[in-house]
Amino acid sequence: MWSVETLGKIVDDEIARWPPDLRARLVRVSALIEEVGPEQLPGGTIKHVEGRLWELRFSAKSGISRAIYVTASGKRVVIVHAYVKKTEKMPKRHLQLARQRARDVI
Repeated sequence: MWSVETLGKIVDDEIARWPPDLRARLVRVSALIEEVGPEQLPGGTIKHVEGRLWELRFSAKSGISRAIYVTASGKRVVIVHAYVKKTEKMPKRHLQLARQRARDVI
C-alpha cells in the first residue's frame, strides 16, 4: 500500500495557501494514490517532469495547482513543492526548488 506525505512544514504551508477547492482535490487524489498507487491514476492527473520528479495536476473553479513529488523507498509519494499555477509553463524557480528539495528525499 502506498503512502502520501509532504517534505515537511514548508510544503504544508505551501498547500495551506491553496484555495479550499484545490486542497480538497489534493486530499481526494492522495487517498486514491494510497489505495491504488500513482501509476493507476486517471490520465492527465500526473505528468513526468524530469528524472525523479513528477507532478500531480489539479484544476478547480478557483484555478490550477501543481504538487511536485518524488517516489521514495517503501512505496511513498513525497510532495516536495506545491504551488498555484499562473503561467503556461512551469516557472524555472519552481523546478529548481523542487530539484533542490528532492535531494533530501531518500
